[in-house]
Amino acid sequence: MSAAKFEPTGEDVVEFIESIDSKQKQIDSFVLLDLFKEVTGFEPQMWYPNIIGFGTYHYVYDSGQEGDTSYLAFSPRKAKFSLYLATEFKDKDKLLAQLGKHTTGKMCIYVNKLADIDLDVLKTMLENSMKLTLSKYLK
Repeated sequence: MSAAKFEPTGEDVVEFIESIDSKQKQIDSFVLLDLFKEVTGFEPQMWYPNIIGFGTYHYVYDSGQEGDTSYLAFSPRKAKFSLYLATEFKDKDKLLAQLGKHTTGKMCIYVNKLADIDLDVLKTMLENSMKLTLSKYLK
């Protein structure tokens, strides 16, 4: 089975954030950058397409699909931030209920702006996601 085409691009993270049209989205992106670095302990990398990822691990799904991805990531999309976490982590439903204004997709959480959410709750979610991923893939 072929691997996903999700890989680091080598682009500069700060330059990418500074190129965002919205000043508020730039400010929020730097807040997320610091939070994700604190939780993961990894420096950020640009991943295709326009995703800021932290750390790298190799995964293999039951389907046979495998590849490399980041432990945690976010993307400052034009309309919303996409926050990439593990799909199932400790207290997920409880924490999502406490997070604030957001929507969810199959693999991520969408947030309009950081003022809409509780950053302490997000930090707990990131920590729980990181713990799950480490326990699952670093045996």
